[in-house]
Amino acid sequence: MTDTKQHYVVERSTRTSRFASGAAAAIILALALAPWWAGLGELRILIEIFYYIALAQMWSLLAGYAGLVSIGQQAFVGLGGYLLFALAIFGGLHPIVALVVAGLVTAVAALPIALVAFRLTGAYFAIGTWVIAEVLRLSFAQFPALGGGSGISLPAGIVRDMAGSPEGRQFLVYWVALAIAFASIALVLALLRSRWGLAMTAIRDSRPASESLGVEAYRTKLMVYVLAAGMTGLSGGLIFLQKLRISPDAAFSVSDWTALVIFTVVIGGIGSVEGPIIGVILFFLLREVAADWGSWYLILMGSIAVVTMLFAPRGIWGLISSRYDLELFPVGRRLRVDPERRDRKE
Repeated sequence: MTDTKQHYVVERSTRTSRFASGAAAAIILALALAPWWAGLGELRILIEIFYYIALAQMWSLLAGYAGLVSIGQQAFVGLGGYLLFALAIFGGLHPIVALVVAGLVTAVAALPIALVAFRLTGAYFAIGTWVIAEVLRLSFAQFPALGGGSGISLPAGIVRDMAGSPEGRQFLVYWVALAIAFASIALVLALLRSRWGLAMTAIRDSRPASESLGVEAYRTKLMVYVLAAGMTGLSGGLIFLQKLRISPDAAFSVSDWTALVIFTVVIGGIGSVEGPIIGVILFFLLREVAADWGSWYLILMGSIAVVTMLFAPRGIWGLISSRYDLELFPVGRRLRVDPERRDRKE
């Protein structure tokens, strides 16, 4: 009689994910060299894609894993943008240094905001985050030093300090945008592969059950909220560093920095790393094709979102991954039988 004992190994990656990692490295290298093969118009579009990827990754992390459905993320976009301008104009910091500091200060500012927002649940939380963003918009409109309601432009001297030419400034902003997009993806991957990621997944599936196992839901959600706010503030600073001008209406625009982000995450796939990337790329392709259609463009976007939610609730990537068992950026672990290790007893 033969007694076969199977041995299992834990895998953090698959053949597909290893191939995807190599392809991602090649894509990042090609994008890093874009200033030498792309025109200024293409670079501007790529910068937009990069900061929308960062914003979409953070919203997907909040809603898809931590269960925090916020419609007020424009609060941190505007806060990061205004902090950048204030630190560069009044603090005398180099714009790139001011950008990093703005992201850090935004994360710190998210703590007292969270203490207010976390007292609300469900739909009240979503509405409350939007109200907080509106309060910040109205508050910044009251500061004459920052241009009041009409906004303020970054002084020419500060712009010249960034680079000796407009092309050099565009290249610098481009590389910073690429770094922020890459950092947002890396942050989500690192977080989801840690014990915090396990805690978020447990909270998302069942908060009472997770708390009964010792998961601290409040602290976990607070940590995710602060990290997402910091990265969103960093992205907001980048947005207005590229535009060189900021105003309350532009900085705290719910349609530009939250509604469009939600659209990209919904069609791409919420609660995944791949989904927001796919959603942003599809959104920009749609914008290039249908932007001149007037109101029909908005109707088309809304129809795509509704159809996706009805027939593919997990988004396009969720549909693909479930059908073909694909995972380009695995965050979990898999058990498989190791065929090379078997203990046999006769």
